[in-house]
Amino acid sequence: MAICDWPENERPREKLLQRGANALSDAELLAIFLRTGVAGCNAIELARKLLQEFGSLRALLGAEQAQFCQAHGLGPAKYVQLQAVLEMSNRYLNECLQRGDALTSPLLVRRYLQAQLRDRPREVFAMLLLDNQHRVLQFCELFFGTIDAASVYPREIVQAVLKHNAAAVILCHNHPSGVAEPSHADRHITERICAALRLIDVRVLDHFVIGDGDPVSFAERGWL
Repeated sequence: MAICDWPENERPREKLLQRGANALSDAELLAIFLRTGVAGCNAIELARKLLQEFGSLRALLGAEQAQFCQAHGLGPAKYVQLQAVLEMSNRYLNECLQRGDALTSPLLVRRYLQAQLRDRPREVFAMLLLDNQHRVLQFCELFFGTIDAASVYPREIVQAVLKHNAAAVILCHNHPSGVAEPSHADRHITERICAALRLIDVRVLDHFVIGDGDPVSFAERGWL
C-alpha cells in the first residue's frame, strides 16, 4: 500500500508535523529522507530493509560511498544529500556551541564532541578552547593515532592555547573500539596537561572520552 493511502496520523511527514521528530522511528525518519521507495516497496518498507541491511541507522549514515551506493534504492545523489545533511547538522551544533556557554550547556558539548569524534576509525585527541567567560573560541584537532593510541604532547597543547589566547579548555578524545572507559594512560596524560596549563593559568574544565555510548567525563568522576 502506498504511504499516501495510509491514515494521515500514520504518515511520517504528517506524524512529524503533529508530534515532532522525536516521535518517529528510525525507519520513519529515513523514509522522509528517501522521499520515495522503489518498485513494489514504499519508502517506509525500503527504509526498514536498509536498516536491516546496514544493521543500524548509525551504520548507514556512516557508510563509505561505495557501500552506500551499492544498496538498492540508494545511489550517488542520495549519498550527496546525506553528506550535506550530516554537515549541516555538525555546523548547527557548532554554531549553537559558539553562541552558548560551554559550562552551562553540558549536553550540547557532549553532542558536539560525539558528532565530531565518535565514528573516527582512529584515535583523535582534540580540545575546545574557551575564553574567560567559557565561550567557545575554537575546536582544535591536535593529535592522531592508530586504532590503539595517540601520542599527545603537552607542549603543543600549550602552544595552541597561547595562539588563541584561551582562558580554559575542554579536552576530548575518542576510543575507536567504542568503549569509552578511560585508560591509565588517559589519566596520566591528562595530569601532565593540567600541570602544563597551570603554569600559564589556564584551567582544564573537563576531559571527555568518546565511545559508542555516553561520553565519560573526568570532571564527573572527580579526576580533575
